[in-house]
Amino acid sequence: MAWKAALQGTGTSSPIVAGDLVIVTSQAGSYETGGGSDPRLARDDRTMSGKERAIGAKPATDGKLYLVVEAFDRTSGKRAWEFRAEATGDRPEMHEKHNLATPTPVSDGKRIYAWFGNGQLFALDLNGKQIWKKHLAEDHGSFMNLWGHGSSPAFYKGLVLLLCDHRPAAYLVALDAATGEVKWKVDRGRGRASHSTPVVVAGPKGDELIVNSDQRIDAYAPLTGEPLWHAGSERQTPIPSAVFHGGTIYLSRGYRNSDIWALKPGGSGDVTASHMRWRMPNGGSYVPSILQYEGLLYMTNEVGVVTCAEAETGTVVWKERLGGIFFASPVAADGKIYMLSETGETFVLKAGRKAEVLAKNELGERFLASPAIAGGRIFLRGDGTLFAIGR
Repeated sequence: MAWKAALQGTGTSSPIVAGDLVIVTSQAGSYETGGGSDPRLARDDRTMSGKERAIGAKPATDGKLYLVVEAFDRTSGKRAWEFRAEATGDRPEMHEKHNLATPTPVSDGKRIYAWFGNGQLFALDLNGKQIWKKHLAEDHGSFMNLWGHGSSPAFYKGLVLLLCDHRPAAYLVALDAATGEVKWKVDRGRGRASHSTPVVVAGPKGDELIVNSDQRIDAYAPLTGEPLWHAGSERQTPIPSAVFHGGTIYLSRGYRNSDIWALKPGGSGDVTASHMRWRMPNGGSYVPSILQYEGLLYMTNEVGVVTCAEAETGTVVWKERLGGIFFASPVAADGKIYMLSETGETFVLKAGRKAEVLAKNELGERFLASPAIAGGRIFLRGDGTLFAIGR
């Protein structure tokens, strides 16, 4: 362990690295979300489901709810600055596993764009000074969606791309990164749901913005919002984001025991039949996105069964049950696959055509956020601590 630092709140957003800084967002304080019975990932395994629990948060001393962005020196772990703003407007009913600090921030190297689950968005410079702010719930419609907002912002050629697939109203909007001005907005209708983050991929005639939602997969022109093509049919509660490599889009559609798609970009209209490279009927992840590494795909289902498949054909190479509960997406570096479990373990697997667990490490905290890797270190966000692992 290189260092660890206490966080000022809770959240499931992943850490990001911007220059010499590690950035993390949090929610400080709590509110009543409406209760109800939240679905468990491992509900079919009583032993594992008993280890799942709510994210939890302490009420603020002044009774208010705050949105927090923290920056830490990447080398030493020393806190560089903290930005804090009071949460206003909608307070959606959340699934117990997350809160308003679910969207992962994004940076273009000059600014940090921190979005929160009530619609508030802040553009900060690398010293933590606010440049502009927006409130999408006030500008474009309510964020009162079932189980809360999950999509993170994406950055593309001076645009901040934001997916708001909420039951009352669904839309995709692009903001000018320098000013926050709306550059384009696409109405996606009513009744849509998605907790997935849009991803830009290279198509045969130009870049394409890929959106995974409960109705289908959609592609848009990222500079204009023009609809390009769509594929697939309805699938409940999509959370995983697309992964692109070697001219192929890999995507787990989401929900339990999801199917896995390999699609060619390009085309127009419904390309389900014409652009499908292959489809695996099950074995995909509910929450984590797929990992593509050195020609192989790695994915885990809701009860910790990891599937490794050939990226080119979808042929299963091996399956291994790790025994974890996975919200975090897997990452890879140095010939190793890293998978973080909600139950507190990091599983280190040897990348390749044989299932081999190299290590199982415990840090005493739960992990719902995906890791970030930079400069020979892995940055892990637990419930209350940011960890830096490496030299």
